[in-house]
Amino acid sequence: MTKTYLQIYTAYQEACDRAGLVDFAEILLRAHELLRDNKFVREHYQARFKHILVDEFQDTNNIQYAWLRMMTGADCKVMIVGDDDQSIYGWRGAKVENIQKFLDEYLGAKTIRLEQNYRSTKTILEAANELIANNTERMGKELWTEGNEGEKISVYSAYNELDEARFAVGKIKEWQDKGGSLTDCAMLYRNNAQSRVLEEALIQAQLPYRIYGGMRFFERQEIKDALGYLRLMANRNDDAAFERIVNTPTRGLGDKTLDTIRFAARDRGATLWEASIALLDEKVLAGRAAGALSRFIELINALEDDTFESPLHEQTDHVIKTSGLFAMYEQEKGEKSKARIENLEELVTATRQFEKPEEAEDMTLLTAFLTHAALEAGEGQADEFDDAVQLMTLHSAKGLEFPMVFMVGVEEGMFPSQMSAEEAGRLEEERRLCYVGMTRAMEKLFITYAEMRRLYGQDKYHKPSRFIRELPETCLQEVRMKRRLADQRQRVALAKRK
Repeated sequence: MTKTYLQIYTAYQEACDRAGLVDFAEILLRAHELLRDNKFVREHYQARFKHILVDEFQDTNNIQYAWLRMMTGADCKVMIVGDDDQSIYGWRGAKVENIQKFLDEYLGAKTIRLEQNYRSTKTILEAANELIANNTERMGKELWTEGNEGEKISVYSAYNELDEARFAVGKIKEWQDKGGSLTDCAMLYRNNAQSRVLEEALIQAQLPYRIYGGMRFFERQEIKDALGYLRLMANRNDDAAFERIVNTPTRGLGDKTLDTIRFAARDRGATLWEASIALLDEKVLAGRAAGALSRFIELINALEDDTFESPLHEQTDHVIKTSGLFAMYEQEKGEKSKARIENLEELVTATRQFEKPEEAEDMTLLTAFLTHAALEAGEGQADEFDDAVQLMTLHSAKGLEFPMVFMVGVEEGMFPSQMSAEEAGRLEEERRLCYVGMTRAMEKLFITYAEMRRLYGQDKYHKPSRFIRELPETCLQEVRMKRRLADQRQRVALAKRK
């Protein structure tokens, strides 16, 4: 398996090198190697930066920490800001121990604990403090607030996931009927797959909702399409951009033709653009396919030639309209079409407002903007929408706050997951994730679990999560509907006997 991974990684790296691209991990690695191997560069930056602040330090990985060490000279003042209790990205390489490592290696470092909380009620903080105290690998702190006591945390034992969803939606409906905003309500879950039942319950209740993180500007389909044209104009060797736009809008290039291009690129060790040129020159493709591909090549070349000296926003506007994207989305009609057209127009505005940063001095304005867009994709906050319930994973909720929060699926095997429950380090990260979820709530927190949940086509019975058992009883209010639960259990038992 290791040999296979190595072959895949090597092929991937070679493809990146051919296209002149580096991914985020490679950027980190090369930045560290540059400082490590080049004394002149290292000493230059150590002399330039005398004060360094690193935020979200609990999310740093090994290479980022090593890079920081290279950047800091003997007389550099370094400040890190982090919360070891909110380290929830170990699965992507984050090392919570980097905080303690920093204290050990930067001699004389002073620790300042920021323990006053301005978000949650005393009840929520008391429960969160007691939960996280079960972790052994932590620096230790105690959150407190001058705010009010607040309501107790409501714990609901649902019969199944449908009952759980109906309960949560019912409480949100009550909140709305009393004049509350839907945007103030968040439903948090451990896994993306859990959202389906919640969405269906919201639809049935005719409550608008938004899955947070799924509609960021630079991730929208129409924006990716427009950026695909700009990327290919800037770099003909960008295979991902080629794949995205070669048949968008549809220009008569079928799967068979595209496969021919892909195979030719692979066999020749070339990019898709280079393979396309070669296939046209060698007259390999049939007449219709050759004509469509030739027109696409001519379109990209013409777009660059026509806008070479134009301002970036005019270049972008020209590409959107001349490529056929504007007409394609305009033909969709309806609100969806309107929203996409508005997004394309907003992209033109974004390019108009973009200013090239100093570090991009050697780039063209277009390349600098494309770099900016690539870094921003998936990082910015979701745009403002209509009043809607917020659905998101617990990981996505980090850094956010809501007056009313529902943490659903808090049961053994789900949260913590079965795998993490068997490994101490992963279990502690799951507990930190629960802590993060609880402290998103400003006023009211609901924790729900289903005694039976359909997973992978089978009904599975679950116990309440150990995280619920670790909360102080004085902070909890059980809202379990025993009569309905007993009735449902009786029906299940009768059905099994039949």
